[in-house]
Amino acid sequence: MHKLKALALTFFAGTAITNAQFTETINSNRPGQSQGAFAVGTGVYQLEAGGFYGNDTHELRQTDTDLYGANYMIRAGLLTDILELSIQGRYQSEETTIFQGGQNRVYERNNFPFNTFGAKLLLYDPYKNGDNRREVNLKSWDANQRFDWRRLIPAISLYGGANITLQEDNPYRFEGENKYTPQVTLITQHNWGRWVWVMNFTAEKFTETYSNYEFIGTLTHAFNPKLAVFGEYQAIIGDLYADDIFRAGGAYLLTDYLQIDVAGLTNIKNTPSRWQVQAGLSVRLNFHKDTEFKNLSKDGDQRKARTQQQYDF
Repeated sequence: MHKLKALALTFFAGTAITNAQFTETINSNRPGQSQGAFAVGTGVYQLEAGGFYGNDTHELRQTDTDLYGANYMIRAGLLTDILELSIQGRYQSEETTIFQGGQNRVYERNNFPFNTFGAKLLLYDPYKNGDNRREVNLKSWDANQRFDWRRLIPAISLYGGANITLQEDNPYRFEGENKYTPQVTLITQHNWGRWVWVMNFTAEKFTETYSNYEFIGTLTHAFNPKLAVFGEYQAIIGDLYADDIFRAGGAYLLTDYLQIDVAGLTNIKNTPSRWQVQAGLSVRLNFHKDTEFKNLSKDGDQRKARTQQQYDF
């Protein structure tokens, strides 16, 4: 990601305004569930983690589950600015109350529902050779007011990984499920000024008896270079579980290398009905060696100036 500080906002849900791969400011996927199309950049290492608390209530099964835990993601840019390696996972503890035999019975389970090792590769960057906006037509006002269809072209990345559950007694692992299961995600990202739209199309465990498919769409809006909010929709289509989940939240940039965030989620069905709240932070270690970043072209300087004006209140 190749913009300077005013451009390189920290956006959640994987949404960072970018022109190449490296930014001077942290680029976090938190607190949304989606991944952005761009990598962190070579020599950059990030920890993105947070805790959550929530409740699932299943009307048909008459169960009430309190749950809490922590999510983590470690991201590293290696070899090239278009490649990112990552490890992500969740530890979760649950206490479920079930009304059976005229009394409430309590069951507990805790472990890692998933730990995923993967890599993300940028396949197409519409900003690679500069701003994708058309040139200003000094001779035609009408030409300048027409919709620029090139802005609909997104950055595209492909993520591939493996979900790993090594423990035989992991309660989140289904009977007969392999210890290693695949996950593939197609990622698109549109940058429209202060707005960023990210989509993730995911297939996982498709080699198993019970496969899972997901769509996530995340819309982010930046109020200024430090504060942004997001809304997110997630559709889960699985053999064992299907749902429509809605998230919203915000993040604040404390320093160039530190972000804090809060968010919540809910759904619209009652089998189960769900809610969660979460808070977390993202920390960056920057060992990136400036090369082309310090040698901005004339067009790059112009884009930088336009962006700084955009956030000059």
